[in-house]
Amino acid sequence: MVLINEGKETNIKIDENGIMRFHGRVCVPDVPELKRMILEEGHRSGLSIHHGVTKMYQDLRRLFWWPGMKRQISEFVYACL
Repeated sequence: MVLINEGKETNIKIDENGIMRFHGRVCVPDVPELKRMILEEGHRSGLSIHHGVTKMYQDLRRLFWWPGMKRQISEFVYACL
């Protein structure tokens, strides 16, 4: 956030609605409950239909981004199996 405020070049932008985006994807804050809700909805909805880690990651990464996202998706899916 400091780099954005200082006007430095970064891949993170703030859109017209005040939403922080990384390469167009919503940056999810480090709030475990929010991440869990996203993972559960992605796993339960038509986005993934239990296709596994790779498919769920590909689907969710179209919309969201957070550091360590792929690892967290992997852990979530394997815990479900």
